[in-house]
Amino acid sequence: MTTPPPRRRARALALVAALAATLLAGSAPVAQAEEIPLAPGHRLVDHYVGAPAAARPVPGKGPAQHPYLAPNGRSGMHADGAGSATYPWSGPLGRDPEVDSEKIAAVGGECATVTFDAGGRLVTVCGTFSGFLLKLLDPRTLATLAEYKLPQRSSTVEAVTRLDFEKIFKDTSGGAYFYLDDRDRVVLADSRQHVLRIAHRQKADGVWEFVVENDWDLTSLVPHDCVSWTNLFPSGVCDPVTSVMPDWDGRIWWVTRLGRVGTVDPATGALRVIRLDGEEIQNSFSVAEDGVSIVTDHALYGFRADADGVPRVQWRETYDRGTGTKPGSVNQGSGTTPDLFGTEDQYVAITDNADDRMNVLVYRRGADVPAAERLVCKVPVFGSGASTTDNSLISWGDSLVVENNYGYENPSSLLLGRSVVGGATRIDVRADGSGCDTVWESDVRSPSTVPKLSTANGLLYFYEKRPHAWGIDAWYLTAVDFRTGERAFSRFTGTGPAYDNNWAPITIGPDGTAYVGVFNGIVAVRDGA
Repeated sequence: MTTPPPRRRARALALVAALAATLLAGSAPVAQAEEIPLAPGHRLVDHYVGAPAAARPVPGKGPAQHPYLAPNGRSGMHADGAGSATYPWSGPLGRDPEVDSEKIAAVGGECATVTFDAGGRLVTVCGTFSGFLLKLLDPRTLATLAEYKLPQRSSTVEAVTRLDFEKIFKDTSGGAYFYLDDRDRVVLADSRQHVLRIAHRQKADGVWEFVVENDWDLTSLVPHDCVSWTNLFPSGVCDPVTSVMPDWDGRIWWVTRLGRVGTVDPATGALRVIRLDGEEIQNSFSVAEDGVSIVTDHALYGFRADADGVPRVQWRETYDRGTGTKPGSVNQGSGTTPDLFGTEDQYVAITDNADDRMNVLVYRRGADVPAAERLVCKVPVFGSGASTTDNSLISWGDSLVVENNYGYENPSSLLLGRSVVGGATRIDVRADGSGCDTVWESDVRSPSTVPKLSTANGLLYFYEKRPHAWGIDAWYLTAVDFRTGERAFSRFTGTGPAYDNNWAPITIGPDGTAYVGVFNGIVAVRDGA
């Protein structure tokens, strides 16, 4: 009898354990997941480079717990309301790491945002050509426990009918950004310009299901003449909703691609909106007790809501938006969700889109900060003519880490062994607030992922692709020491465009697993037994 490969053997053992636990609990068994296929060349590349790391917790102060979000680390793409991209538990240390995957669809299936409910199950939205799927996954087997189909996005219809697939790859609307609230409910805006609040529950027969608890229709405030299979040539305006987040009072804020900023009062259903004329919002936004931080393709804003929920601008800072969209950017502007950080929780950071070298910008928050004192520092990063990022910074204490995405456009960008120039840099704000200093620079090549930091072990996690002379497209989870910028280890995950993460983040689970959304589904990397 042939011995199964290690990946499939580990999968089988995990499935047996999951089935046993399920049967003992009296619930229905889950279906086995299908692995993402490996492209040719996977036997010709290194599967592990480096050595296991020792856990070295990082001292410092993280963001305050948001009262209307799931606990920090479980709530959304950027791990918490402040956008820190940090986790309070350890990720893999590189000790005989195992790789697992789930194929979500025949074509596509990328699981972008990944969150975790109180039981450690994955709650994620995965993109397919037929529409986004809200899914509940088993954390060990990656098998689907429940599924809810969201409406198809206009960009998908446009891509198919106009043969322009860039429409899909640069569309951040329709539920790609969502958050998990303090009661483990998903809150998202779908492609119909509706804000949904969706719970998941286990029925008496043990089967899990999603249930829509609330549906707030924004179409009275947002233009919605969008492309669909029954409306291929709309004559009006379509303004997709990019992202949603709650403020400290429980209002649900939402932003649209064409610069609308609005709120929903969950108690009354009251809707409010303002318009930032001529500005575009393609990123998510961040919230803290002192307000909401939103970046457009022209400026960074600090907002608060009036008593009736109307968003009001507290302060506005323009930045260098450059002269065009760079390869590796979704639009002409900052590609970062703002980071709210600092030992005294006093700073907000973004990147600009300056032509020669992108800059990391750190500002003081607060409506009463004098204009001349708002900017703390402006630090150029990466090489001349080859720097941009379309992913959030990592922030911890007074430190920031930025990644270079210059050159990445879509999964075809890196075929035949190609890679990007890459790079990552750590920048610290001085203790006296007089400026910022570069601590280290790394040559890690992470084309498009949202990197993460485990404060419990001191490791940064990137999703890396290196150039290969033989044209093999091999992808790796790479761990980098937060203190020094030195590589700890790299673990091979797969070959071919199906393993390209295409802007999806790395997410660290409470059980120490690192999950990566990839073009054909989701990958999991965890330390061996």
